[in-house]
Amino acid sequence: MPTSPATAAVNSPTSAIAAAAVQPLEAGFGFYVHVPFCVSRCGYCDFNTYTAAELGAGVSRDTYAAIVRAEIRKAAAAFDVRPKVDTVFFGGGTPTLLAAADLAAILAEIDREFGLADGYEATTEANPESVDADYLAELHDGGFTRLSVGMQSTASHVLKVLDREHSPAKALDAVAHAHRAGFEHVSLDLIYGTPGESAADFTDSLASAVDAGVDHVSAYALIVEEGTALARRIRSGQVPQPSDDVAADRYLAAEAALSAAGFSWYEVSNWAKTPEARCRHNLLYWEGGHWWGAGPGSHSHLPGVRWWNHKHPSTYAAALAEGMPVAGHEVLSDDDRYLERVLLLTRLASGMPVDALRPAGAAAVERVVADGLGVLEGDRLKLTLRGRLLADAVVRDLTA
Repeated sequence: MPTSPATAAVNSPTSAIAAAAVQPLEAGFGFYVHVPFCVSRCGYCDFNTYTAAELGAGVSRDTYAAIVRAEIRKAAAAFDVRPKVDTVFFGGGTPTLLAAADLAAILAEIDREFGLADGYEATTEANPESVDADYLAELHDGGFTRLSVGMQSTASHVLKVLDREHSPAKALDAVAHAHRAGFEHVSLDLIYGTPGESAADFTDSLASAVDAGVDHVSAYALIVEEGTALARRIRSGQVPQPSDDVAADRYLAAEAALSAAGFSWYEVSNWAKTPEARCRHNLLYWEGGHWWGAGPGSHSHLPGVRWWNHKHPSTYAAALAEGMPVAGHEVLSDDDRYLERVLLLTRLASGMPVDALRPAGAAAVERVVADGLGVLEGDRLKLTLRGRLLADAVVRDLTA
């Protein structure tokens, strides 16, 4: 990996970014664009999101695209040689609460300032209730190549526990509209292990995802984050605590159903029908690439340095008007980068190169294999199905 610009980075975020931006990028480069708007906040969500009443002065849906485009221009000015952009990902929040023309304008700004690489990937997340056929057609015409739809479940009572606004049919409608609009790659996101979800409920959700004709499925165990409405409901006894054993059963059900339908796992929580259907932007993160995060609360990574923007939209906008909207930064030590590399690569189907492990980690490989959690294929340690269920434990063993 490139040498971290530690001496400059101790001075200020600006000098840290400047030092990192002149270094060669030995891996790919992408953009993450955070759109913090939500109509209402889901009970399980602890993302950096805001309803209209929480935004404060200086930011609205109507002004947001112009504000983010200003950050993109400042990002471009930080580079002596601007790297081509391989992937762009719009997340939130609900990016599709912005007009399709606004999302396309932000993507066009990235292209104008940096240049989108040939064969680039541009993804946006979408809540089912926020898109229709015309919206998705305009989005596709505006240069987006991939859509990630948050279905979560096809069981109405599960969606109610999660405080999701859409009906089960809405997510499937969004997928159909996306296919008709010309999107080649469409993903559905599922959450499993929600209190009150039965095995049959999750089986139905998986079947609906497969039948919808998507080429990518993400399935995540429900995590109860402190400070969320769901955590408060569990603490008060209104809702039971999610079960780890149930979550493991659901994961096994996902693997069985999706593999039978022609999907292959490429990261512990992600399955794709073809290599082309994999989310290249997420692979950029997992494989040690670099990215600029635009928008409030976004994190960025260039060689040896990570930084993050002010979280509240009005604070972010005010800071951007004066300069870079950076709230803080950190210089990544060799230990930091090693731990992150092992954590991320171990979760990939392509596996962790054994020769990149430190001596203690290399010694742990034999135990991981003996315990049935991994297999050695050539020079790589790859998780078994049981190992995927215990991936965090494997990483702890490799980094002890």
